[in-house]
Amino acid sequence: MSKPIVRHGLSIGIERINDHLFLTLKAVGKLTHEDYLTITPMIESALEGVKTPKIKVFFDASDFDGWEVRAAWDDFKLGVKHGREFEKIAILGNKRWQELTAKIGSWFISGESKYFEDTEKALDWLND
Repeated sequence: MSKPIVRHGLSIGIERINDHLFLTLKAVGKLTHEDYLTITPMIESALEGVKTPKIKVFFDASDFDGWEVRAAWDDFKLGVKHGREFEKIAILGNKRWQELTAKIGSWFISGESKYFEDTEKALDWLND
């Protein structure tokens, strides 16, 4: 009997447009501490070269199932460290708890965050 395949992780895309940094994140499954050990240096590296970053984020959480406890702490620390650099975060989801998480997360950033269930609406809002 084969072991079931469990997919989890975070994909990241980074693009600079003038002085704006645009991050696209896609979370799959339940994130672990090991996932954050991989993604945190990538985000740190992207932010390093921008003197006054104003970051817009599109976070696709439609296949996201949450965090392990240690990973949730990693996410919180990342948000506190870089929260003032975020201009807008659009969170695409399909679960009620994701909308609540988006509201709580907005307490730790200086910019705006908003929950969406439609990709086009999320991207339109980010580009306003």
